[in-house]
Amino acid sequence: MCAEKIQRLLMAIVLTVSMVLFAQGFTFYGMILQGFVILMILVWAIIDFCPSLWVFGKLFGKCPTK
Repeated sequence: MCAEKIQRLLMAIVLTVSMVLFAQGFTFYGMILQGFVILMILVWAIIDFCPSLWVFGKLFGKCPTK
């Protein structure tokens, strides 16, 4: 797998864990997790740098362009 796909999969997993935490009554931890994801997306949108894509790109390589 390549960096972009791993990053999307990880984001889906983190948001799923956040949703489960909300459902189980751990709203504080769910909000912290969602806030972290939102913050990382805002950083990516504002300065066009995603730390997770950078790390995964170094570890797994970038996806080939179509």
